[in-house]
Amino acid sequence: MQIKPCGDRLLVEPTELQKKTESGIIIPDTAKEKPIVGKVIEIGSSDDVKSAFAVGDTVLFAKYGGEDISLNNKDYKIIQMSDILAKIID
Repeated sequence: MQIKPCGDRLLVEPTELQKKTESGIIIPDTAKEKPIVGKVIEIGSSDDVKSAFAVGDTVLFAKYGGEDISLNNKDYKIIQMSDILAKIID
């Protein structure tokens, strides 16, 4: 099954944050923040979103933005373009 977001929405796969600090301290699952970085998997049909993002882009999104969904045992978020804070460029 595939999902194609509508309008100005993006399908993003959140990436896990680092489990260990730079000094070597391991962060337990209960103390972790929600992921706010993810990889764009699908793009909606809006011309604005198509011109701003591409599949494979890494984006920074609002902490509580978007809707959590699960598909094929993977977690994703459907996020409106307005909840995307920045595109991360390597």
